[in-house]
Amino acid sequence: MSQTPQTTPGPVVTPVRVVIGLCLLAPFVAMLWVGSYAKTDPVVIGIPFFYWYQMLWVLISTVLTMVAYKLWQRDQRARAGRKGGAEQ
Repeated sequence: MSQTPQTTPGPVVTPVRVVIGLCLLAPFVAMLWVGSYAKTDPVVIGIPFFYWYQMLWVLISTVLTMVAYKLWQRDQRARAGRKGGAEQ
């Protein structure tokens, strides 16, 4: 009696998925930790630190979200390739 080999899916938590999670978590932590930016100095072109720090995080969040999305796409393609299917 022969047994068919069991295919086990890859681990759910992979290093790539950890990086994706950190990319998405970083902006939340940065904005929720108000004590780190609740000050007025240094002033950049007349804008207090409190404001330009938050504006800077809007741009950083955009880049981190884009990186997370691209990593997710790559991870999904790799998983679909290992399965032999075209799952997205």
